[in-house]
Amino acid sequence: MDGDFRIGSWLVQPSLNTIAQNGTSNRVEPKVMEVLLCLAEHAGEAVPKEKLLRTVWPDTFVSDDVLKRSVSELRRVFGDDAHESKVIETIHKRGYRLVAAVRPANGHSQLDLEKLQTLITEAPQTRLATRKWNVGLGALGIVVVICGLLLATNVGGIGDRLLGRTALPPIGSLAVLPLQNLSGDPSQDYFANGMTEELITELSRLSSLRVISRTSVMRYKNANRPLPDIARELGVEGIVEGSVLRSADRVRITAQLIYAPQDKNIWAQSYERDLHDVLALQSTVASTIANAIQLQMTPSEQAQLRISRPVNLAAHEAYLQGQYHLQQANGVIFKKDKGKLTKMEARRAEEYFRLAIQKDPDYAPPYVGVWDASCAGSVEPGDWTAAKPMLLKALSIDESLAEAHRGLAMVLRLELDWKGAERENLRAIQLEPSNADAHNDYANLLSNAEGRVGEATREYELVQSMDPKNDHMADAFYEMRQYVRAEELYKSQSQMRPSDFGPHMQLANIYALTNRHAEAIAEWQKMGTVLEYKDTAEAMGRAYKAAGYRNALRIFTKQLEQSSSKAYIPPWFIASIYGHLGDKDQAFAWLEKAFKARDGTDTLFDPMWDPLRSDPRFKDLLRRVGLPLSSTG
Repeated sequence: MDGDFRIGSWLVQPSLNTIAQNGTSNRVEPKVMEVLLCLAEHAGEAVPKEKLLRTVWPDTFVSDDVLKRSVSELRRVFGDDAHESKVIETIHKRGYRLVAAVRPANGHSQLDLEKLQTLITEAPQTRLATRKWNVGLGALGIVVVICGLLLATNVGGIGDRLLGRTALPPIGSLAVLPLQNLSGDPSQDYFANGMTEELITELSRLSSLRVISRTSVMRYKNANRPLPDIARELGVEGIVEGSVLRSADRVRITAQLIYAPQDKNIWAQSYERDLHDVLALQSTVASTIANAIQLQMTPSEQAQLRISRPVNLAAHEAYLQGQYHLQQANGVIFKKDKGKLTKMEARRAEEYFRLAIQKDPDYAPPYVGVWDASCAGSVEPGDWTAAKPMLLKALSIDESLAEAHRGLAMVLRLELDWKGAERENLRAIQLEPSNADAHNDYANLLSNAEGRVGEATREYELVQSMDPKNDHMADAFYEMRQYVRAEELYKSQSQMRPSDFGPHMQLANIYALTNRHAEAIAEWQKMGTVLEYKDTAEAMGRAYKAAGYRNALRIFTKQLEQSSSKAYIPPWFIASIYGHLGDKDQAFAWLEKAFKARDGTDTLFDPMWDPLRSDPRFKDLLRRVGLPLSSTG
C-alpha cells in the first residue's frame, strides 16, 4: 500500500511532512511527523516516552520537553484538546496514545505496519527512491545496479525520469525562515537566531542565488502561515525551514528545502555536530542546499564553503550574545526612549564582543561586532572612525568577511576617501552578492556622495528584491527628485514605524523644496516629537502661527543651536534648515563645521542642498571634499 494514511478525516502524507483536511494543508517538522508515525504504528496502544525518544531521536539526547512540544504541535494541527483528547491522549507519567481511527489512504481496513515502520526509519528524501528500487531488484539484477548508479548521480536528469519525478523549475531565489528553537528555553532564542543568520550569510555568498535578508525573514518567526503565501510575499521560489536543538556541547540542525510554488519537499536532512564544529556545520548545510537545487557555483564559492575552523565555544557563545544585543540596539531605535535603550543595548553588545575577543583573539567576527556596536551606540562620526582598527584587525585575520569590508567602506567615506570606499563596498558585494546592507550602502554612496543617481537606483532596486518587507525605493525616488512617488512611500513608512524620525525628516525636505510650507513645518514638528524634543516642536508651531514660515525656521535654528551645546546635533542638519530659510551665510558657516567634523560631507548630492547648489561656496566645498562638481547621473 502507499505510505499515505488517514487519521480520522485527516490525510497524513509523510513524504511531504503534511497533514491535510478539507483542502487545507499544514506542514510539520520532520521530527514531529516521525512522532506521529510512531504513534500510528501503535495506534490504540500506550507508547512510552522512552520509546518515542529512542525511535525519533536515536543518536542524540533530548529532553521530554522536546517530545511535549512535538505532541503539542500535532494537537494544534489536529485541533485537539489535551484535556478532552479525541486524537492524542496523554498517559500520565508514561507516554501517549493515538486514540483516533487510523486507516490507509486507499480505504483498506488495515495499515501495513511493516511499511509504516519503514516510513519511520527512512529519511523523507530517500523513501521514494527506496520504494522504486525494491520493486524491480530481484527481476532486473545487474540492470537495476546500473539504474541505481544513474539514480544516485542523476546524470542529465536520468534519475528524475526513471523515478517518474517531474523536474522542478530552477530555484534562483531563496528565503531561510527563522530556525525554530527546540530547547524549550526561550533564553536560547539568541542561539537559534544566530544559527539562522549564519546560514543566511553562507548562502548569500553564492552569486547565482538571490537570498532574502534577515530583516525581512525575521518577520515570519513563529508565523503559522502557508509556505506558498510566504514565498509569494517574499518573491522567492525556495523556502528553507527547520529547527535547532542545542544540548550540552552538541547541536542538531534539522532543515528542509521546499519548492514553494508547488509546496513540494525537495530535500530534508538532520545534522548533528559538536559545537566546536558549528561553523563547518553551517557551511555543510549551505553546500547541501546549493547541490540540491543544482546551483552553479564558481570555484572560489565552492572553496569558500569548504573553509572552516574549529570555534572556541566560549567565544562563539559571547559573539552570538553580542549579535543578539546588537539587533536589539538597532530595533529599539523605533521605540520610546530610543536613545537610552539603544546605548544600553549597544554597550551590552560591545561587552559580549570584547569577551569573545578575549576568549579567542583569532576569531574575526567579534572585531566587526565592536565596530557595529560603536555605530549603533553613537551618532558622532568620530566614534565610528575610532573603531577603525577593529575592522582592520578583522580583515587581517579573515579577508573574506563582507561585513568588515562594508564597515571599512563607511569609515573611508568619513575620511573622504571616495575611491577606497567604493572599492570596499564592491568587495563586500563580491563576497556576499545577496548582502542587502552592502548594496544599500553602495547605492547611498553612489547617489549622495558621487551623484551617480542612475547607478544608485539600480542598486536600490536590487536591495528591494533582497529585503522586500522593508521599503528602499523611497530614497531612490527622492534622490531622483521624483518627489510625488517618494512622498507616498515616506508616508507609508511613517505609519508603519511611528517612532522613526527619518520619514518625517525626508517629508519635511520634500515639502520645503516644493514650497509646501505648512506641511514642512508639520513634519519637522513630528520629527522633533519623535526625537523627544517636544519643546522645540511646540515653539516652532507657535512661531509659524504667529508670523509664518521664515519666522518658524528662525526659531527652529536657534533652538537647534542651543541644544547643540548640550547634546550632539549634526551640524549638517542645522545647515540644511538655514538653507531652506534662505540664510546662505549661516548655512555655509554650519557646513564648514560639518566639514571639519567629517559629518555630512558624504551627503552633498542630496536634494536638501539644492537651495545652496548654485552658490560658488558650495562648489568650493565639493572641490575640497574631493567630489565631482556636478552629477553624472
